[in-house]
Amino acid sequence: MPRFRLLDGKGAVLLDRVEAADTARLRMRGLLGRDGLEAGCGLFIPACGAVHTFGMRFTLDLIFVDGGMTVRRVVRGVPPNRVVFGGRGATGVLEMQAGCLAEGRVAEGDGLQLRVRGPE
Repeated sequence: MPRFRLLDGKGAVLLDRVEAADTARLRMRGLLGRDGLEAGCGLFIPACGAVHTFGMRFTLDLIFVDGGMTVRRVVRGVPPNRVVFGGRGATGVLEMQAGCLAEGRVAEGDGLQLRVRGPE
């Protein structure tokens, strides 16, 4: 699975290990079956303007972005068994365990970057 780093507009690392759900199989699976994510980890789902948390085992924070990786909506503390829409212009979503990013670290209108991680 591809691994990326999520950076803010100034190049500071927000998430160190981001997986990309860029195939139909990976998109369908998402974070289902996991008991949580480590701090600094997340999942990016491209071409996705809404998500559901049915069957999830933990609470999520979500960052919806447009095609240019500009934040369209931030939703914190989404419990299992919910549906969340990214709103107008949302074309991708970053999912992470709730509380992973400090409050105010990412806001609507911020530009984000996904950068390929080097070899581990």
